[in-house]
Amino acid sequence: MQLSELKNGEKAVIVKVRGHSGFRRRVTEMGFVRGKEVKVIRNAPLKDPVEYEIMGYDVSLRRKEADMVEIITLEEARKLDLNGFTGSFSDDEVLYKSAEIKGRTINVAFVGNPNAGKTTVFNFLAGAKEKVGNYGGVTVDVKKAAASMHGYDFNFYDLPGTYSLSAYSHEELFVRNFIFNNTPDIVVNVVDASNLERNMYLTTQLIDMHIPVVMALNMYDELEKKRAKLDMEHLGAMLGIPIVPTVGSKGKGLKELMQKVIDVYENRDETFKLIHINYGQEIEKSIDRVKTQVKGNKHLTTTRSARYIAIKLLERDRHVQDVIATAQNAENIRSAAETESERIERIYQDKPDAVFTDAKYGFVAGALTETYSESPVRRRRKTEIIDAFLTHKLFGFPVFFAFMFIMFFVTFNVGQYPMDWIDSLFAWLNNMSIEFLPKGSFRHLLTDGIISGIGSVLVFLPNILILFFFISLMEDTGYMARAAFIMDKVMHKIGLHGKSFIPLLMGFGCNVPAILATRILENKQDRLLTMLINPFMSCSARLPVYILIIGAFFPQYPTLMLMGIYLFGITLAVITALIFKKILFKQPSAPFVMELPPYRVPTLRVILRHMWDKAAEYLKKVGGTILVAVIIIWALKFYPQDTEQIQKRKQEIAKVEQSSEITEPLKEEKLKEINMAYEKAHLEQSYLRQIGHAIEPVITPIGLDWRMGISIVTGIAAKEIVVSTLGVIYQTDDENNQSLISKLREESRKTGESKAMYNLRALSFLIFILIYFPCVGVVAAVKKETNGWKWPVFLVVYTTGLAWVMSFLVFQVGKFMIQIL
Repeated sequence: MQLSELKNGEKAVIVKVRGHSGFRRRVTEMGFVRGKEVKVIRNAPLKDPVEYEIMGYDVSLRRKEADMVEIITLEEARKLDLNGFTGSFSDDEVLYKSAEIKGRTINVAFVGNPNAGKTTVFNFLAGAKEKVGNYGGVTVDVKKAAASMHGYDFNFYDLPGTYSLSAYSHEELFVRNFIFNNTPDIVVNVVDASNLERNMYLTTQLIDMHIPVVMALNMYDELEKKRAKLDMEHLGAMLGIPIVPTVGSKGKGLKELMQKVIDVYENRDETFKLIHINYGQEIEKSIDRVKTQVKGNKHLTTTRSARYIAIKLLERDRHVQDVIATAQNAENIRSAAETESERIERIYQDKPDAVFTDAKYGFVAGALTETYSESPVRRRRKTEIIDAFLTHKLFGFPVFFAFMFIMFFVTFNVGQYPMDWIDSLFAWLNNMSIEFLPKGSFRHLLTDGIISGIGSVLVFLPNILILFFFISLMEDTGYMARAAFIMDKVMHKIGLHGKSFIPLLMGFGCNVPAILATRILENKQDRLLTMLINPFMSCSARLPVYILIIGAFFPQYPTLMLMGIYLFGITLAVITALIFKKILFKQPSAPFVMELPPYRVPTLRVILRHMWDKAAEYLKKVGGTILVAVIIIWALKFYPQDTEQIQKRKQEIAKVEQSSEITEPLKEEKLKEINMAYEKAHLEQSYLRQIGHAIEPVITPIGLDWRMGISIVTGIAAKEIVVSTLGVIYQTDDENNQSLISKLREESRKTGESKAMYNLRALSFLIFILIYFPCVGVVAAVKKETNGWKWPVFLVVYTTGLAWVMSFLVFQVGKFMIQIL
């Protein structure tokens, strides 16, 4: 707990002091150090400040400052595992031992450029399984994990990749605010060893923030392969930052990295020191003048140094301007900052933020000149050779579309073999259940409900794994960024940013993380527009529906149909974006700035882990949401039970079985007819059929029957439930366990319509599934990202309305064409 939470007369022992280094130094000099007992004497009449007793004398702290002091009370101490510290000990001994143990918990934040391997290091240290990709913007939120090593407990925080902390984009401001608001004990700056100059710009901003930093010089093996040389000890001394070479993907150097973190935390590392970057005589004068005004406000410098605030004010950072609004001399600070900013602008004939940026790069260049020497071998030659082909103006697009075709071909055709195996397994399970379980509602629930519903969804797991294999391959090799590069002009034509291509492509996996990934876009309108068209990207949850319907009605050309439905969604997204850009979002898009990382050979372990994560996520959904939905759908189909129908069925069965005039083969045929007639009559009067009858007026004009209508309604929760719903509805024959694809074909033929007609109904169904109501997870994600219900409601209404209109046009126009031909 925090010191500010103690009440009058209560005492505790200090665990650690958080906050900016200058604040920590000031507070620790007053006696607030680990292991010291502190007691609350009294609160001021207005509850702020608070008087404390420590080391035999009284000290006054404001509550905001007391928030930065972490303590442990006797009550908390008694609940702790004291690592074998047991027996008859006094309260003081227990309290001091607990403070020592709690003080060995280190909060570590990982900060670095996109594609520097930050999340890879985080995953390896914490044993976590966060998404990793060879392109920027993979981490879109803070990820937390815990680990223990070297006798210390660590809380790791993986922050979004960012090139700077200038508050230009969402992730820049997010990272900066996290560091200030959560005050991690140590920041690990993950730097790409193969691109030091660009990566170390962020390091200079961390230096300005005056916080404890340890540098992980990641992908160090690439620097060695280039035969470049770096004097890490000298560079670390110049920066005041300990440097540890690491190879995150292989776990090399990570133990040493954590030991260095401990050394800095315990103030026993000789390299670590808080330095100031010298910006030149004139700029330093301006910094000092603004800093003097800021220093008079202690609450401003609890988590931020006065120097850092001064620099940001000189850069005209609007977020720091908001921070100083609460200061008593806010107007004086603003006036001094603006005067000095204008002075810098006059002297250097450039905007102050650009002047500071140039100075930072100058500092980095000077430091590297003294410590780093390039190899005569030209950098990234392999990458340039590959890019000459893959991003070529003639070959780039054909290669991209060829890759897409191969992905869909393998997904459908290769995935068919394990699909058949899983289908056979569930058919066997159904047969065994029918054979060994007595007739009744439980057997009906197990066979027609759970096995049929869950089996109809699980059968598509191989296809989803294959799809994610290809998506992971694109991400990990670095081709994803190239796809965004070659598509930038196309995206720009429809009013979107080139970076929008990444969340749109991620949408083929799952629309929810794709919505979150729109944070890589700096412009709010670009983010909103990308969110609104992202549901047209066919996520993996829709894939089972596509494969089911295409396999049942379009088996002659499955790859073209599957690719066609995906391309139709992309086309619809393009048209919608053009319309929305003209009507809703008229501002121009932000300029395209995106890193093209070097190509890397992905490790099989990482790709398989991505596939396993998606499989586990899919299985979790099957065992949770889908299982519940299957049981509900089965109950709606099974009830109400008509006792007269049941009795009539029994009498007819008995009559056939007792007849001596009917041969055995004919008996089986008669019994089958009786059962089918009963199932049909029962289905007609079930609750499920009643719901279907209620929605028929809406879905009949678009060519769908009540069964498809019910599956559409249940698919609002999750699109996989569409398949499980159809699996439950069509499992009406206990004696014949055909696959769902065969059942769909058989039921369509029973309508007496031409093949063209029921294929047209299937196409209308596919289009509706593609466009309508995104799942509740997507709606929730959009609500979270837009901080309100306006855009989620708009998304639901316009996609569902558009789905009906498009399906109506397809069905009615197609029906007219069939009639005249």
